[in-house]
Amino acid sequence: MKTIVNVKVSKKAAAKLKKGYPLIEKEAVDNKKVLKEEGAIVRVLDDKKNYIGTGYYGIQNKGVGWIVTREPEEYIDTAFFAKRLKTALHHRQHLFDDPDTTAFRVFNGEGDGIGGLIVDYYEGFYVIHWYSLGIYSFRDEILAAMNETFTYKGIYEKKRFDQKGQYIEDDDFVAGERGEFPIVVKENGVKFAVDLNDGAMTGLFLDQRNVRKAIRERYSKGADMLNMFSYTGAFSVCAALGGAEKTTSVDVANRSRTKTIQQFEVNGIDASQHELVVDDVFQYFKYAARKKRKFDLVVVDPPSFAKTKKRTFSAAKDYTKLMKETIDLTKNNGVIVASTNSSTFDLKKFTSFIKTACKEKNVSYSILEQYTLPDDFRSIDEFPEGNYLKVLFIKIKK
Repeated sequence: MKTIVNVKVSKKAAAKLKKGYPLIEKEAVDNKKVLKEEGAIVRVLDDKKNYIGTGYYGIQNKGVGWIVTREPEEYIDTAFFAKRLKTALHHRQHLFDDPDTTAFRVFNGEGDGIGGLIVDYYEGFYVIHWYSLGIYSFRDEILAAMNETFTYKGIYEKKRFDQKGQYIEDDDFVAGERGEFPIVVKENGVKFAVDLNDGAMTGLFLDQRNVRKAIRERYSKGADMLNMFSYTGAFSVCAALGGAEKTTSVDVANRSRTKTIQQFEVNGIDASQHELVVDDVFQYFKYAARKKRKFDLVVVDPPSFAKTKKRTFSAAKDYTKLMKETIDLTKNNGVIVASTNSSTFDLKKFTSFIKTACKEKNVSYSILEQYTLPDDFRSIDEFPEGNYLKVLFIKIKK
């Protein structure tokens, strides 16, 4: 049996939570001493002991748990999880019915009613992401609910709750059959090789689906394309399929080269016709400037925070500088696809980084398109930081 504790929150926090905000922030709790073991059921009360909602204790970033129901009599058990999962499946039915897309998000944390829990789908396999020890304590109930709700080849998991909030290295296989990796999935008809049991990442960031489609369909034909922070080269593959004359993919990780070659090959593209560079992105900026390289299309999709031996990058602090260096490598009337997954600033702030960079480089710009998360990454208005993705297609006029 789960421990049940009453958690009292401050008056200010109560007002926020009553409006639908699901995250129980650490500083909001007045009686922290009752929070002893992650996974405990918490009944959240305001300063006058009025009921707000029920959730669980689980440390995740700035929070100590999530409210998952506003119904005082609702139990958080297998039936509860099955109900949430069935609703989530219903919202993604159009993707299950699409033969050209076989990888997408099935359950998106607080957007689907349970913060800290994410489930992705890859061609018959499911990957569960556990973001706290608290939600992981419900593993048996959630797996039982998945067995009741899903039809699957196999299930894998990613435990993302060590003391530094990082992925815990492990054999991630959970149930069903083991996949023979890589498996090939499709996204809008484009093929991608993924490995569900090789560290924290699978080889494809599912939240960029609509951006990749736009690049392939509208911005690649005849282009000389540069893909910075390229990871496994998904943007480069889409540009090549869209008719780019050449792509250059730059990433600091050694494995990016072999992974990118693999992505080209599963789509029948000769990788030798494209440039693959293993280097620090900021070093490549200097190299390209010396060589006077200029590109028609530049994709810049850095991590929110990254650290190499020589440099620390923070999107919140360094994106303007990154944009200025990108502008130097962009041709007149070229397009920059500026992307960030940082939840620490909003679209208005992100746009200000672009504006400042262009002003300091004395160029004008126009925003052609903008994207946030695709519809399978459900988010709620009451938790704006959950809609973290911001992508701007920017035309540069020099």
